[in-house]
Amino acid sequence: MTLTHPAYEQLRQVTPSAGVVLADNPSGMTLEGTNTWLLRAPGSTAYVLVDPGPKDRKHTEELVRATGGEITLTLITHHHHDHTGGIDRLVKATGTPVRAVESDFLRGSGRALTDGEVIEEAGLRITVLATPGHTTDSVSFLVDGPDDERLLLTGDTVLGSGTTVLESRDGALADYLDSLGKLVEAGKGRALLPAHGPDHPDAEPVLRFYIQHREERLQQVREALEKLGPDAKTLQIVAHVYADVPKTLWPAAASSVKAQLAYLRSHG
Repeated sequence: MTLTHPAYEQLRQVTPSAGVVLADNPSGMTLEGTNTWLLRAPGSTAYVLVDPGPKDRKHTEELVRATGGEITLTLITHHHHDHTGGIDRLVKATGTPVRAVESDFLRGSGRALTDGEVIEEAGLRITVLATPGHTTDSVSFLVDGPDDERLLLTGDTVLGSGTTVLESRDGALADYLDSLGKLVEAGKGRALLPAHGPDHPDAEPVLRFYIQHREERLQQVREALEKLGPDAKTLQIVAHVYADVPKTLWPAAASSVKAQLAYLRSHG
């Protein structure tokens, strides 16, 4: 039987070089759960793993089983706990080195990831792209494999459904729009493999939807300020703009609104 998303705690092969194990941690923020991606070219004996997932024994045990413990490298898309909580249990079980942007998550011989670097592992060519906005340390990965296989792993920068929460810091939205622009160019002709939600055979339509959505939300915030006044509180704007979003997610929406307000102050 062919597995389809969501298939919890079992390896689902998505492309010849990419399989996914979905953690059983669904929530309003994680959608159906966190995707751990297992990458290796056909014929390769070892894997590159992307995002060990949450601190969950069953999830780590499935990753070890699916790979036979043969993980030559682990990569981290960003620091959030549902992506990094399982690092130490995975390292203990397999000895994998771990690479990330932030030094707190480096293990073994792993060194910090840098924008534009190319990693050759497991028969694949993996290019690191800095894509801040969701977090300052967010990175995406362009994966090139045999037979012109072309993949784009986006972490939480672009999800398989819904949209992404931004940091509330000044500059987050400007960074995020730049990241989306970079991904549109780099992602042409690539399958989209996100950290949450289903994969997509073509990344470009999803990326363009994300850009359009951000532009629409910005316009809605402008209109809310015109109606509520320039001194409107963040939660007033959330209630006006995100009325279609469950109230349990309004605290996350508030983070995005703060980023949008900071952007409008700088860019109009």
